Amino acid sequence: MTVLDSRALNRATLARQLLLERADLPVHDAVAHLCGLQAQEPQEPFVGLWSRLRAFDPARLGDLLTRPSVVRIHLMRRTVHLLTAADALAWRSRHETMLRQRVLGTYRSEFTGVDLGELAAAGRAVMADGRSRTNAELVRTLAERWPGPTPRALGEMLVAALVPVAQLPPRGLWRAKAGVRNVLLSAWLGREPDPAAHDGADPVGRTLVRRYLAAFGPAASADLRAWCGLAGLPAAIAALRGELITFRDERGRELFDLPDAPRPDPGTLAPVRFLPAFDNAILGYHDRSRIIDDAHRGLSVAGERVVLVDGRVAATWKVSAGTVTVSPLGGLARTDRTAVAEQGRELASFLSDGESDRVRIAGP
Repeated sequence: MTVLDSRALNRATLARQLLLERADLPVHDAVAHLCGLQAQEPQEPFVGLWSRLRAFDPARLGDLLTRPSVVRIHLMRRTVHLLTAADALAWRSRHETMLRQRVLGTYRSEFTGVDLGELAAAGRAVMADGRSRTNAELVRTLAERWPGPTPRALGEMLVAALVPVAQLPPRGLWRAKAGVRNVLLSAWLGREPDPAAHDGADPVGRTLVRRYLAAFGPAASADLRAWCGLAGLPAAIAALRGELITFRDERGRELFDLPDAPRPDPGTLAPVRFLPAFDNAILGYHDRSRIIDDAHRGLSVAGERVVLVDGRVAATWKVSAGTVTVSPLGGLARTDRTAVAEQGRELASFLSDGESDRVRIAGP
């Protein structure tokens, strides 16, 4: 079996993630290809798409959110993701058990004796009028009936797991500062989410495997699980084995991939790219060594924005008063510093609507 080293996996990841060269894709199609973008920080997807698309216009994403043909919901790993409306409707039910389990993993003792089916029905009944509500407003209507859980626990169980809801604009629009207001997903998108399959066929699971590999492969089953949080996909992988090709990584793990997916030459040059906080190019794997050194792995879950140099995490960045400040994690060659500065100026201009192109690289 062919062994793919970390550099080969890195270049495949960059190609699938639209980071090897910017793509000429409509925003909707990019969101679909990427299987969504993690979006609990509402402004971060704009940087993620700017780094991946040519001539990205933030207003276009705003149009899609208000139409709506993309939507903000809790899904993969119980985190807020920006997804196409079609994917949100197709995938939400398949994730419901995982969403419940993850909330219980944090608040299990608070829900002792609570019938979650009854709580879900009550939450849906409150939201059935189509009005948007904050978490606190929803909890206030139900807290007297379920006094055991804290308001935070009750709110998270309802909006992140039991009741399929969408987060409404203006939250998630370019430069908008707005709190979370939830509305039933079915009311916002015009139909109910697709029901979960109960015949064992798991068509959604198979779709998730194919779509994940198209955007993240080659990858192991543990990587797939780390991306979506679902435990029940080995059967889907087994059912698709005849369609897939396999490799090994340097650690001996079996990797799956789509036969015709891009796997660039490991020697392919990789441009500098600025990634937003919690970008799935890093978080979408159990073994993240293809893109970030183990010594820096904690950055990916701490919300640090990172810079890729030669395809790997080499610095963090932040912006203040129109200046993008880059903090290298180690030494940068002069040519790399020049490339980082050039891309940093472009980012500063994007973030300031052309009013600033200031960039500062900290350290020697």
